[in-house]
Amino acid sequence: MKQYPKSVRINLDRIDKNIIRALQNNGRIQNNDLAREIGLSPSSCLRRVKILEEAGVIQNYTTVVDPHKIGFQLILFSRIWLVGQDAETIDTFIEAMKELPQVMECYIILGECDAMLKVVVPDLESYRKFQSTHLTKKNGITSVKTDLPSQIIKQSFQLPLEDL
Repeated sequence: MKQYPKSVRINLDRIDKNIIRALQNNGRIQNNDLAREIGLSPSSCLRRVKILEEAGVIQNYTTVVDPHKIGFQLILFSRIWLVGQDAETIDTFIEAMKELPQVMECYIILGECDAMLKVVVPDLESYRKFQSTHLTKKNGITSVKTDLPSQIIKQSFQLPLEDL
C-alpha cells in the first residue's frame, strides 16, 4: 500500500468519508458491521481502512472519558506568552508540553498570545501547583493567563466531513 507524507492532503471519495463518519461515531465497530453499513465487502472495507490509516487520515483509536466522572473537576484554558520567538525557546516549550499529561491540547497561536493550552486537573489547588511547577521560565514561558469556562455547551471529536 502507498505511504503518504503527513503533509500531503488526501482527497477522500464518498466511500472514504462514509468509513470515517462511521468510525467517528463508533471506533469499536467490527469490520464486518462497518462493511455492511458502508456497502462494501469486508475485505474491501478493511483494505480501505488500512489505506486511510497508512495515509495518516485515521491517526488513532481512543476512548472518550468524562473527566468529571473520574475526578477531574476543572478544565482550564491557559494563554501562554513565551520568553522569545526563537526556535530553541519554542522547541523547549513544545517538548515540555508534550510530556505533561494534564495538557490535553496545545496550540502555537498566531495572535495576541504565543500558545494556548487545554488543561485538566482535579481542583484549583492542583492547577496552582501545576502552573507554578510547569508553566515557568524553565519551559520558555514568561506569562500565563488562565480562563475557566463556566459551562461546556458543545464538545465534539468528529470532523464535519460534509464540508469537504
